[in-house]
Amino acid sequence: MSKSYVIKERVGEREAYRIGSSRVSLDSVVYSWQQGDSPETIVENFPALTLEEVYGAIAFYLANQDLIDDYLHLGEEQALADRAFWRSRDDLHRKLWRLRQERRRQVV
Repeated sequence: MSKSYVIKERVGEREAYRIGSSRVSLDSVVYSWQQGDSPETIVENFPALTLEEVYGAIAFYLANQDLIDDYLHLGEEQALADRAFWRSRDDLHRKLWRLRQERRRQVV
């Protein structure tokens, strides 16, 4: 009997890997494991997961390492692009902050 510990789902325009029926991403488990955390520590950090699921996720990663490393790299690139976009919108952020501060003063 074979169990599937990692589920691929569509999140917006992107695909994401989740552990079982939890909302915990494969990314989180892999990064934690790559930083030297034991499967037991990962379970402590993600109580929604069982030890079996963590081992299953690590086994999935090792069996599909090239694919998942590419997936993680694309995610990192997207995060950098998102940060750059929002930093370029700093003027909008400042305007919204000022409006918020003005409204707070009016309420007091």
